[in-house]
Amino acid sequence: MSCLNPRLTDNVTGPVRAGKFFPPITVFHVFQMLTPRLADKGQHALAFRAGQWQEHNMIAKLKGLLDETGEDWAVIDVQGVGYLVHCSSKTLNALGEKGEACTVYTDLQVSENDMRLLGFAEAGERDWFRLLTSVQGVGSKVALAILSALSTGEVRDACAAVDAAAIARAKGVGPKLAGRIVNELKDKAGALPGGGAAAGGVSVAATPAGSASADAVSALENLGFKPAVAAQAVARAQAELGEGAGESELIRVALKRAAG
Repeated sequence: MSCLNPRLTDNVTGPVRAGKFFPPITVFHVFQMLTPRLADKGQHALAFRAGQWQEHNMIAKLKGLLDETGEDWAVIDVQGVGYLVHCSSKTLNALGEKGEACTVYTDLQVSENDMRLLGFAEAGERDWFRLLTSVQGVGSKVALAILSALSTGEVRDACAAVDAAAIARAKGVGPKLAGRIVNELKDKAGALPGGGAAAGGVSVAATPAGSASADAVSALENLGFKPAVAAQAVARAQAELGEGAGESELIRVALKRAAG
């Protein structure tokens, strides 16, 4: 049974399954449910609250069943509530078949006129999305296009080598924007998943969605650590504890490494 207020779904379109309307919940509905009086406080209050929520990322991960997919989106059914998430083609391919269990790491994007939830099969892909959108002129659509055309390792290598032509392979990315991306990110590429080395020579690789290491990275991010710091700390913890380490062990050791 959906927890949505019927008022919020009157004009929402979504998949129809077996003759029954299944409305996907959007981040706008979440925002409106949790802040019912926000509209009365004016546009400045909206901008203030939206900025806070984007920084703290109120929805960090979804675990559920893959209900529907489109060209650049998926609906994840989490206990009867459908979350609409926009994804790269690589994430869509990694989610599996309809009805199968899946995990997506999410990022909440807020603008003056829109709120949307972005989904990623790996925490490392989300880290790269956040870094790409920090570049002027790169919005969520362009960042997803880059992550659809190139793997996180290829993006890292292109930035490290200042290879604008590789980034320009993505749909909608011209030579000028590609050059700006690689020039701004060339010194940051090695710190993110997809390759490179963390402090102490520990390799930081992309972690499989749903794994103990990926969940540990997500937990540290929710505690306020930056994505690169969280990924490095978990990588160091896993190097110390071994591949079979559980999530709680990884978090305990990674917290020490991140704080140190």
